[in-house]
Amino acid sequence: MATLGAHKKHKVTVVGSGNWGSTIAKVIAENTTANPDLFEEEVQMWVYEEEVKIPKKSRHFHPGVGSLDVPHKLSALINEIHENVKYLPDISLPHNVVANPSLEDSVKDATILIFNMPHQFIPNIAKQIKGKIIPYARGISCIKGIEVSEKRVRLFSEMLGEELGIYCGALSGANVATGVAMERWCGTTVAYDPPPVDSRQPTPEQTPGHSPHGSTIDLTMTAVDGTAKTLKSVNGTKYSKRLQPLPNDYPPLSHENVKKLFHRPYFHVSMVSDVVAVSLGGALKNIVALAAGFLSGLGWDSNSLAEVIRIGLKEEVKFGLMFFGDKGVKAQTFLEESCGVADIITSCIGGRNFRCAKISVEKNMPIDEVERIELNGQKLQGTSTAYEVQKFLTSRNQGSEFPLFTAVYGILEGKYKPDQIPELVEPKDP
Repeated sequence: MATLGAHKKHKVTVVGSGNWGSTIAKVIAENTTANPDLFEEEVQMWVYEEEVKIPKKSRHFHPGVGSLDVPHKLSALINEIHENVKYLPDISLPHNVVANPSLEDSVKDATILIFNMPHQFIPNIAKQIKGKIIPYARGISCIKGIEVSEKRVRLFSEMLGEELGIYCGALSGANVATGVAMERWCGTTVAYDPPPVDSRQPTPEQTPGHSPHGSTIDLTMTAVDGTAKTLKSVNGTKYSKRLQPLPNDYPPLSHENVKKLFHRPYFHVSMVSDVVAVSLGGALKNIVALAAGFLSGLGWDSNSLAEVIRIGLKEEVKFGLMFFGDKGVKAQTFLEESCGVADIITSCIGGRNFRCAKISVEKNMPIDEVERIELNGQKLQGTSTAYEVQKFLTSRNQGSEFPLFTAVYGILEGKYKPDQIPELVEPKDP
């Protein structure tokens, strides 16, 4: 609920307009309309501009009629027919979703930024909007995956927060975009741990609702008593900038209010504070899905699939506790929330990683070739994550602690065959 004295409304921008980005924009636009005391109704959606034609099978295709039979700018087409015909066909978008091809213009006045683009775009997008957003804006990353190197594991929400000087939570769950867009019931998990400084300060005079171009932000937290408190990332890295408090003339971004931004009758939201587990679950489940796909390609049945899911979930929990145990990660987030057990299940029965791994075994074809043929330019996250996680584990001599993750890596490398998974994951006698 809005607090007494709060007279401004949050403006929301969705950064990204692909399949999942357009779906989330639909969900949010419905909720900004339903909660006019908290949010401005209009939802900006940044569109990576390209020219598209309306497909012949589209309900909007009328050959020879008007201008719909010629190439259009994607943003203009979305605003004209209220549908993303390329990335989310046959789904009507609310009229308060406004497609904007200008990244800077779309984010300039937003107090809530929803990030939903391919992970490889993060560095460039953050660079473009750094210093161009309201300094007390808050973010939520809907980007599944993690950045892994030999030295560390970095959450995408953390990357965005550090680069932009804002707090950023995460959303992840058993959410196939098209199913959500078609309003087929499912659940998701939103991790948001409200910074304690929020909703305690008046709006800075320099930023009365306008973007503070060139402003200097410092991510050292200013505590209620006026003292400085240094924020650390989940890896313990000190932030170098100051986190600006959300002014108290905006409704607080409490769990209750953040839930109102995402929850729909068909999209049930569970709120947690465990950003680490929500982020890890959305990434590591892709490795498990590859294993499930390999075995399904062999023709193995649901017994094998269930065992892969059990072992995979166990390794997800172990990874989180082993490397982030001192950062508040909780096993129950993996075991009880959509971002954990539910996401692993849906990914192992129908996601793109499962499907491509299955085809690669059935057709005896390299999985990167299957990816090229089947995904129309999109990329598998499972393969890259498997390689990155293995490099991280190997640098610590801990690959043997995660036999399923290591087995998937070995299959991708051609070292093992899929039918060797049972022996590879079998516990070794001490």
